Amino acid sequence: IMVDEYQDTNTVQFRFVSLLAAKYRNLCVVGDDDQSIYKFRGANIENILSFEHVFPDAKVIKLEQNYRSTQNILNAANEVIANNQGRKAKRLWTENPEGDLIDLRQFQSGFEEAEYVAGEITRGVRTEGKKYRDYAILYRTNAQSRLFEEKLLLANVPYKIVGGVNFYARREIKDLLAYLRVIENPEDDPLRYCVSSTFRGAVSERRRSTKVQDWEAEQGIRFYDALLEAEYVPGLMRSLNKIKSFTSFLQVLRAKADYLSVKELLNEIIEETGYVADLQAEGTEEAAARIENIDELISKIADYEESAEQPSLGGFLQEVALVSDIDSVDEESDYVLLMTLHSAKGLEFPNVFLAGMEDGIFPSYMTITGDDPSELEEERRLCYVGITRAMQHLTLTCARQRMIRGEVQYNKMSRLSKRFRGS
Repeated sequence: IMVDEYQDTNTVQFRFVSLLAAKYRNLCVVGDDDQSIYKFRGANIENILSFEHVFPDAKVIKLEQNYRSTQNILNAANEVIANNQGRKAKRLWTENPEGDLIDLRQFQSGFEEAEYVAGEITRGVRTEGKKYRDYAILYRTNAQSRLFEEKLLLANVPYKIVGGVNFYARREIKDLLAYLRVIENPEDDPLRYCVSSTFRGAVSERRRSTKVQDWEAEQGIRFYDALLEAEYVPGLMRSLNKIKSFTSFLQVLRAKADYLSVKELLNEIIEETGYVADLQAEGTEEAAARIENIDELISKIADYEESAEQPSLGGFLQEVALVSDIDSVDEESDYVLLMTLHSAKGLEFPNVFLAGMEDGIFPSYMTITGDDPSELEEERRLCYVGITRAMQHLTLTCARQRMIRGEVQYNKMSRLSKRFRGS
């Protein structure tokens, strides 16, 4: 029996494998405890750490030679992971050259960080003969992609999101932007999307929405006006109150748009629809990631309102439209890859940017303030995985201040990267 990626197995899988191997003791497992990064999916690192205790007659073979990276990159990985207590002692080495030193860059803001990364990629392609596919940008959470997407797009650099979708194509972002577009101008498409989003999953409500569309076509009026005349639409008695509540909500928001900022409008939408509250009630990893994306949208709005001479809802939506139409990028064969560290496992790139290396982001605020040391050890393993994705050149980037949920936060350089200062 052979099991690969053994460090990612859960407790049930461990028991199952143990039962299969109990009679003939013919079990071989391959894994790296330093790359155990899926605790949130149920992976139990103790499966590999305690393997020799469960199978005392096992022979352990350490595979410490690395064929991918330069020695300086491996030295960095070794330095980070050596701080973990719950691990098997080993140290990566290679016959490859020592290579470039690790590049550690601290910027004043997340904007400067993203501009630098986009600029370095452009310079490498134009002056050093590199390909876009030689570069990868890695980050801790999906929400961090937004700034890099915008800066790469403005620099005319093709890119692709791995293991996710582009920021403005994520469902929660599309939902909230649709409301803002309807407030600005109740055009048919965004309004229909809002209705679909509001009644998502409610088949009977969607059917009654179709009746409104039929009334719209029959009367030759806009969909918005048809919603306002819902009491005249045949067969809507059961849904009439819901539709009236929905249209009243939109009318109130459109009236408030005359004196509220874009950020305030979005907060009203979030509060009145219970969008974030519903996600919080789910209590899942996916819901938490979606909340982070919403926080990043709020930060985008705050950035816009701070930089625009005359900020307005229309101006913000126009700016978003300029950076959100990126579907054609997926058809390119040569592009920069953007992904979370979890998505990067198993991949390799000549040049890697490991971004957002700040306490509070990587490691996360909850990890730093929590009382479970195993959480910080998992963050170190994640950092180890990120570092070892690089083959030739590794750049760690961080910012002194960063916009989080529309507020400027000041973060210290990540404790995971401080040891590389000056390298």
